[in-house]
Amino acid sequence: MAMIKTSKLTQTAMIKQMLKRCSSLGKKQSNVYSEDENGQPLDVPKGHFVVYVGENRVRYVVPISFLTRPEFQLLLRQAEEEFGFDHDMGLTIPCEEVVFRSLTSMLR
Repeated sequence: MAMIKTSKLTQTAMIKQMLKRCSSLGKKQSNVYSEDENGQPLDVPKGHFVVYVGENRVRYVVPISFLTRPEFQLLLRQAEEEFGFDHDMGLTIPCEEVVFRSLTSMLR
């Protein structure tokens, strides 16, 4: 049981680190959306974060609770493999919008 707890803690820490690196909209896009004094977007409610999906990088606001779901974690791994997390583009999910909308509707 201790092994499972350690594994979950490690996974949680990894996800938090990914979000910390990618939760911003990126400096290139900061003038598109209004931000508060801390640089956080005003249109993203507490407990949510922004992802960009598909070739056109359509912006979606999703709840942080999705981070605990294996289906969403798979998308995060794919994003890391394809784009990495050290860039100013925001968290970009490499899947078609239709697939992303279908997945997120099932997770809600």
